[in-house]
Amino acid sequence: MIDGPYKTDEIQLTTSLGYYLTKARNVLVERTDRAVKPLGLTAQQIGVILMLSSRRASTPFELSRAMSYDSGSMTRLLDRLEKKGFVVRTRSDADRRMVKLELTPQGHDAARQLPSLGAAVLNEQLRGFSADEHATLIDLLARFIANGPGDGSGAGCGLEPQSEPQGESPEEMSPDCDEQ
Repeated sequence: MIDGPYKTDEIQLTTSLGYYLTKARNVLVERTDRAVKPLGLTAQQIGVILMLSSRRASTPFELSRAMSYDSGSMTRLLDRLEKKGFVVRTRSDADRRMVKLELTPQGHDAARQLPSLGAAVLNEQLRGFSADEHATLIDLLARFIANGPGDGSGAGCGLEPQSEPQGESPEEMSPDCDEQ
């Protein structure tokens, strides 16, 4: 067993780091959902838009891996984004079995707006933090993620692929730690 600040007989839900990380994530998702609602998106959906826009993924499989989603959840998410007009699926000319994803003009427009919306959300959430406190928070979280299983990259944050909540809203952001 690894020594650390938590003792089995003393740990409590509302004083654990996991509790605070989950609460912080939920607050950020809620604020982000409100900010991107005028675009017709949710916090969960912007991950797909940003991944496609930055060319970090171009297939449903790549998105599923990067965002730690199972294939069924990713399919439902892509169905909604396609229905809303943000993405299109096409078959690869080289391999007809492969589905390629592309942003539509509406998707590109949303991708251009997301950095300013994201900055506003984060700045509001960090209200009252000094520059040093912000840097310390980033450093501590990066160290926490680096302690994760595997290569320390934080890919998937050590979580199993998550099933997407049924229904349109509110949707959870993906647990892709290095994308938020």
